[in-house]
Amino acid sequence: MENTGSTRKFLIATHGKLAGGIKSSLDIITGTADSIFLIEAYVEENRSLEDDIKAVIDQIGDNDELIVFSDIMGGSVTNQILQYALQPNVHVVSGFNLPLVIEIILADADTPAEEVIAEAIENAKQQMVYVNKLLTAQNQEENND
Repeated sequence: MENTGSTRKFLIATHGKLAGGIKSSLDIITGTADSIFLIEAYVEENRSLEDDIKAVIDQIGDNDELIVFSDIMGGSVTNQILQYALQPNVHVVSGFNLPLVIEIILADADTPAEEVIAEAIENAKQQMVYVNKLLTAQNQEENND
Protein backbone atom coordinates (compact mmCIF):
# COMPACT_ATOMS: atom_id res chain seq x y z
CA MET A 1 0.00 0.00 0.00
CA GLU A 2 1.37 3.39 -0.94
CA ASN A 3 1.51 6.19 1.60
CA THR A 4 -0.90 9.02 0.76
CA GLY A 5 -0.75 10.82 4.14
CA SER A 6 -2.45 9.75 7.33
CA THR A 7 -6.23 9.82 7.35
CA ARG A 8 -9.30 7.71 8.05
CA LYS A 9 -10.97 6.53 4.86
CA PHE A 10 -14.18 4.62 4.27
CA LEU A 11 -15.44 2.03 1.84
CA ILE A 12 -19.11 1.21 1.39
CA ALA A 13 -19.31 -2.12 -0.44
CA THR A 14 -22.65 -3.71 -1.28
CA HIS A 15 -24.47 -5.98 -3.66
CA GLY A 16 -26.08 -3.76 -6.29
CA LYS A 17 -26.62 -0.05 -5.93
CA LEU A 18 -27.17 0.17 -2.16
CA ALA A 19 -23.72 1.73 -1.69
CA GLY A 20 -24.61 4.58 -4.06
CA GLY A 21 -27.90 5.16 -2.26
CA ILE A 22 -26.14 5.32 1.11
CA LYS A 23 -23.60 7.77 -0.34
CA SER A 24 -26.40 9.91 -1.74
CA SER A 25 -28.01 10.10 1.71
CA LEU A 26 -24.65 10.87 3.32
CA ASP A 27 -24.07 13.72 0.89
CA ILE A 28 -27.40 15.26 1.90
CA ILE A 29 -27.00 14.70 5.66
CA THR A 30 -23.27 15.18 6.24
CA GLY A 31 -22.04 16.88 3.09
CA THR A 32 -19.80 15.45 0.42
CA ALA A 33 -16.68 13.65 1.62
CA ASP A 34 -13.70 12.77 -0.56
CA SER A 35 -12.58 9.96 1.72
CA ILE A 36 -15.49 7.63 0.86
CA PHE A 37 -15.06 4.89 -1.73
CA LEU A 38 -17.94 2.88 -3.17
CA ILE A 39 -18.18 -0.61 -4.55
CA GLU A 40 -21.47 -1.62 -6.14
CA ALA A 41 -20.90 -5.30 -6.82
CA TYR A 42 -22.49 -7.24 -9.65
CA VAL A 43 -23.93 -4.16 -11.37
CA GLU A 44 -21.63 -4.36 -14.39
CA GLU A 45 -21.23 -7.79 -15.91
CA ASN A 46 -17.54 -7.67 -16.79
CA ARG A 47 -16.37 -5.98 -13.59
CA SER A 48 -14.31 -7.88 -11.02
CA LEU A 49 -15.19 -7.42 -7.35
CA GLU A 50 -11.65 -8.48 -6.40
CA ASP A 51 -10.14 -5.84 -8.71
CA ASP A 52 -12.46 -3.15 -7.32
CA ILE A 53 -11.47 -3.98 -3.74
CA LYS A 54 -7.76 -4.05 -4.63
CA ALA A 55 -8.07 -0.65 -6.34
CA VAL A 56 -9.39 0.83 -3.08
CA ILE A 57 -6.80 -0.93 -0.91
CA ASP A 58 -4.03 0.40 -3.18
CA GLN A 59 -5.16 3.95 -2.30
CA ILE A 60 -4.75 3.35 1.44
CA GLY A 61 -1.41 4.47 2.84
CA ASP A 62 0.44 2.51 5.51
CA ASN A 63 -0.50 5.15 8.09
CA ASP A 64 -4.13 5.41 6.95
CA GLU A 65 -7.10 3.54 8.34
CA LEU A 66 -9.83 2.05 6.20
CA ILE A 67 -13.24 1.36 7.69
CA VAL A 68 -15.27 -0.88 5.41
CA PHE A 69 -19.06 -1.09 5.56
CA SER A 70 -20.40 -4.22 3.87
CA ASP A 71 -24.03 -5.18 3.52
CA ILE A 72 -24.33 -8.86 4.45
CA MET A 73 -22.21 -10.91 6.86
CA GLY A 74 -21.29 -14.08 5.02
CA GLY A 75 -22.17 -12.54 1.66
CA SER A 76 -19.77 -12.59 -1.26
CA VAL A 77 -18.85 -8.90 -0.92
CA THR A 78 -17.90 -9.27 2.75
CA ASN A 79 -16.12 -12.54 2.08
CA GLN A 80 -13.91 -10.91 -0.58
CA ILE A 81 -13.08 -8.02 1.74
CA LEU A 82 -12.13 -10.33 4.60
CA GLN A 83 -8.79 -11.14 2.99
CA TYR A 84 -7.73 -7.61 4.03
CA ALA A 85 -9.39 -7.61 7.48
CA LEU A 86 -6.32 -8.88 9.31
CA GLN A 87 -4.30 -5.83 8.31
CA PRO A 88 -4.01 -3.60 11.38
CA ASN A 89 -5.37 -0.55 9.56
CA VAL A 90 -8.46 -2.20 8.02
CA HIS A 91 -11.72 -2.52 9.96
CA VAL A 92 -14.75 -4.32 8.53
CA VAL A 93 -18.30 -3.66 9.74
CA SER A 94 -20.97 -5.86 8.20
CA GLY A 95 -24.74 -5.41 8.30
CA PHE A 96 -24.60 -1.62 8.63
CA ASN A 97 -27.38 0.95 8.72
CA LEU A 98 -27.31 4.65 7.85
CA PRO A 99 -27.09 5.95 11.46
CA LEU A 100 -24.04 3.72 12.04
CA VAL A 101 -22.28 5.00 8.93
CA ILE A 102 -23.05 8.63 9.83
CA GLU A 103 -21.75 8.26 13.38
CA ILE A 104 -18.51 6.57 12.28
CA ILE A 105 -17.82 9.01 9.46
CA LEU A 106 -18.42 12.03 11.72
CA ALA A 107 -16.42 10.61 14.65
CA ASP A 108 -13.26 12.29 15.89
CA ALA A 109 -10.38 10.84 13.88
CA ASP A 110 -8.22 10.89 17.03
CA THR A 111 -10.50 8.37 18.75
CA PRO A 112 -9.33 4.80 18.02
CA ALA A 113 -11.35 3.16 15.25
CA GLU A 114 -12.14 0.12 17.40
CA GLU A 115 -13.73 2.38 20.03
CA VAL A 116 -15.66 4.44 17.47
CA ILE A 117 -17.01 1.31 15.78
CA ALA A 118 -18.03 -0.44 19.01
CA GLU A 119 -19.93 2.61 20.28
CA ALA A 120 -21.55 3.29 16.90
CA ILE A 121 -22.79 -0.31 16.65
CA GLU A 122 -24.45 -0.04 20.07
CA ASN A 123 -26.05 3.28 19.11
CA ALA A 124 -27.16 1.98 15.71
CA LYS A 125 -28.98 -0.92 17.38
CA GLN A 126 -31.10 1.67 19.20
CA GLN A 127 -32.13 3.15 15.83
CA MET A 128 -33.80 -0.11 14.79
CA VAL A 129 -37.30 0.15 16.24
CA TYR A 130 -40.60 -1.45 15.35
CA VAL A 131 -42.42 1.88 15.30
CA ASN A 132 -45.95 0.40 15.26
CA LYS A 133 -45.27 -1.34 18.56
CA LEU A 134 -43.82 1.85 20.00
CA LEU A 135 -46.90 3.84 18.93
CA THR A 136 -49.24 1.20 20.33
CA ALA A 137 -47.43 1.31 23.68
CA GLN A 138 -47.64 5.12 23.73
CA ASN A 139 -51.35 5.05 22.90
CA GLN A 140 -51.99 2.54 25.69
CA GLU A 141 -50.09 4.75 28.16
CA GLU A 142 -52.11 7.81 27.10
CA ASN A 143 -55.40 5.88 27.47
CA ASN A 144 -54.39 4.70 30.95
CA ASP A 145 -53.70 8.28 32.14
